[in-house]
Amino acid sequence: MKTATRQSRKSSILLLSMAALLVALAALSIVRPAAAAGFENIDPPQNTSTSDKVEVLEYLWLGCPHCYALEPTMEEWKKNKPDYIHFVREAPPLNPSWENHSRGFYAAQLLGKEQEFVVAMFDAIHESKKPMRDKKKIAELAGTLGMDEKKFLSTMDSFAVNGKLKRSVDMAIKSGISSVPSIIINGKYRASTSISGGHQGIVDTINERAEFEKAAMNLE
Repeated sequence: MKTATRQSRKSSILLLSMAALLVALAALSIVRPAAAAGFENIDPPQNTSTSDKVEVLEYLWLGCPHCYALEPTMEEWKKNKPDYIHFVREAPPLNPSWENHSRGFYAAQLLGKEQEFVVAMFDAIHESKKPMRDKKKIAELAGTLGMDEKKFLSTMDSFAVNGKLKRSVDMAIKSGISSVPSIIINGKYRASTSISGGHQGIVDTINERAEFEKAAMNLE
């Protein structure tokens, strides 16, 4: 009886071990195709800013040469994106040296000049080789875009911008963002040049996952 009991226990342990191994292999079979397809799953999925469209969110830093290099591809994609896609950007200060760039981005966003500001800052930093870390210099640039410099400066230090900074960093952390540029599709999938295989890979991933989400959400 003791021998039989021992054999039974060994069989139970072996079955449990095999079950655990099968679970692990099943998990790998889920993760690997996702990475191979050009994206990583976000667990848990994050909230989006809209419920009736597929959100595509770009995380960027205006001083990032890789973000600057991706911009023409994203601009071309935006011109032809389907109406069911809602595109938004966040500029979290993931490094203290990014803060004034982020403040400028959100100030311009609040003043209705986000796109113009992004283009101008990219040009100043990456083409004219100006660091643009000084608030006054950033406000002067905003002035060339038709924004009032004093109002822009005060907006950069406003409660609203402080809130956006905190929220954007929190969002980035929860989305697993460790570098920029990174793209989040509908709060569920993370894409980047390294994950997706370059700029065109990012666009292909956005289009494929967005179409998948459109069907899942029963959107027209």
